[in-house]
Amino acid sequence: MTLEEQLQERSKGKCELCEAQDELIVYHLPPEEISEPEKSALLCDICYQQVSKKAELNPDHWHCLTTSMWSETPAIQVLSWRMLNRLKHESWATEAIDMLYLDDELLNWAKSSNDHLEEEVSEVHRDSLGNKLENGDSVVLTKSLDVKGSQINARIGTVVKNIRLVHDNTEQIEGKVEGQQIVILTKFLRKVSV
Repeated sequence: MTLEEQLQERSKGKCELCEAQDELIVYHLPPEEISEPEKSALLCDICYQQVSKKAELNPDHWHCLTTSMWSETPAIQVLSWRMLNRLKHESWATEAIDMLYLDDELLNWAKSSNDHLEEEVSEVHRDSLGNKLENGDSVVLTKSLDVKGSQINARIGTVVKNIRLVHDNTEQIEGKVEGQQIVILTKFLRKVSV
């Protein structure tokens, strides 16, 4: 029987964290990449992407941990503990951590990869609607702006293409309006797809 078949049998064909039934993926708990059921979990794509830090953590998805943390499977207990610790800024996750008991061996395993530590929150440029901005994006002005030091009036609805992020200030971007490079506050623009 393959590892995936063993995990399918153990999980009854469901994600071992949130119980979703589609697109299940085998996840090996770090630090080892050991292909055995005791060190692996079967996860849905959403859980897999967030657990492996390939997607942004969505706290609303993880209320399932208050159930999965009681699993009899050590790998699921460890994975639940790690994810709860990554979410410890949420009150419900802090309460769950306080209730969850891992013996010394499991706790050492849970801490061994540092996978439980919160990801370093990097400063992100966001538009007026909260959309993440990146270099090269196009934006539209949501307010008419007078450009200091020039006669230019950047009117509402003006599209600014190929923006550059101001690296030391998440509230500013740079872009060209009427051929002149200007700094624009992110609160006065909205990301558009061109």
